[in-house]
Amino acid sequence: MKATYQKYVLHFKQPSGTSRGILTDKETWFIILEQDGKKGIGECGILRGLSADDRPDYEEKLKWTCENIHLGEQKLWDELLEFPSIQFGVEMAFLSLKSQTTFELFPSKFTSGEKAIPINGLVWMGDEAFMKRQIEDKIEQGFDCIKLKIGAIDFDKELDLLRFIRQNFDEKTIEIRVDANGAFGLNEALYKINQLTGFKIHSIEQPIKKNNTDMMSVLCKSASIPIALDEELIGVFTLEEKEQLIQKVLPQYLILKPSFIGGFRGTLEWIALAEKYHIGWWITSALESNVGLNAIAQFTFMQNNLMPQGLGTGSLYTNNFDCPLLVSDGQLWYDKTKYWNFTL
Repeated sequence: MKATYQKYVLHFKQPSGTSRGILTDKETWFIILEQDGKKGIGECGILRGLSADDRPDYEEKLKWTCENIHLGEQKLWDELLEFPSIQFGVEMAFLSLKSQTTFELFPSKFTSGEKAIPINGLVWMGDEAFMKRQIEDKIEQGFDCIKLKIGAIDFDKELDLLRFIRQNFDEKTIEIRVDANGAFGLNEALYKINQLTGFKIHSIEQPIKKNNTDMMSVLCKSASIPIALDEELIGVFTLEEKEQLIQKVLPQYLILKPSFIGGFRGTLEWIALAEKYHIGWWITSALESNVGLNAIAQFTFMQNNLMPQGLGTGSLYTNNFDCPLLVSDGQLWYDKTKYWNFTL
C-alpha cells in the first residue's frame, strides 16, 4: 500500500464571520491511499486557532502517517491521539479504499437517494442587515431550523434579529439555535442567556470560552436555555477524560465535529457517553470540503438521529469539488444523478 498527502486551500465565496474573526480561506489536506489499482481518499481539515492539532508539526505528522501506513487503521488511530483530524482522514481513507466506489463509505437509503438528513440553516455573523438578509434567505429556502452565530455585533441588535424571527414565526414553525463560540464573558453569561429566554431558543452553543468548566457547570444547571458543548470537547482525547468532563458539566447537548474529536471512532465514544448520561447530541461538519462533508453526512445518517444536523456548509467555497450532495427544503440529499469531480 502506498500513501501520500496533498494540501488544498479552500476559498470562501464571501468572508464568513465568527466571534473569533473573519474567515476567507480554509486549509485542508488529503491522504490518498493506493493499493491494487484502487484509491482511497481521506480529508484532514483543521481550523487555525481552534483545532487541537493546529500545531507546527502538523505536516510532519502527516508525512509520518503516510510513511507508517503499514501499521493499519487501528494502530494509527491510537498513535494519532493528539491529531484528531488526521485520525479522521485515516479512517476515511481506509473506508474509501475498501468501498466499491471511492466516495460511498456507508451505503444506505441516504446514498441511494431515498432519504434525506434534516439540517439547520447557518446564519453567519455580520452587520445587522447582512444577518437579517441571511435569515430571510434561509426561511425562503425551506429551513425550519436556523442557527445564528452571535457575539460579534451589539447584543441588543442580535436580540432584535431574534425578535424579527419570532414576530413572524413561532417556535413550532422555526427552531432557533444560537452559537456564541465562547463570546460571553464569565460574569455576563448567565444574564445574557436569560435575556434570550423569551425567544423560545432551542439551545445555545458554547456560551463561554472552553476550559472554564466550573462556570460551565453552573450555567448548565442554572440557565433558562439548554446549553450545548462544542469547543469544550476539543483536546479531550481519552475516554476517561471525556467521561470526567461530562460528569462535571452535565450539559443538555453535545455538538460533535468528527474532524475535531477523532473521527468516527471518537464521535461514537462521545455518543455512547451522551446516551449513558441522557444528554442530547447532533453532528456537524467543521468547514471541510465536500469530501469530508460527504463522509460525515453518510456516517451521520447511520446514527438514526432525527434532529436537524449541522451539515449545510458545502456551498461556502468557490473551489469546492462537484459532488452529489444537494440541499433542498432544509434537508441534505444525495442526488444519484450528479457525479464527483475530485481534482487536486
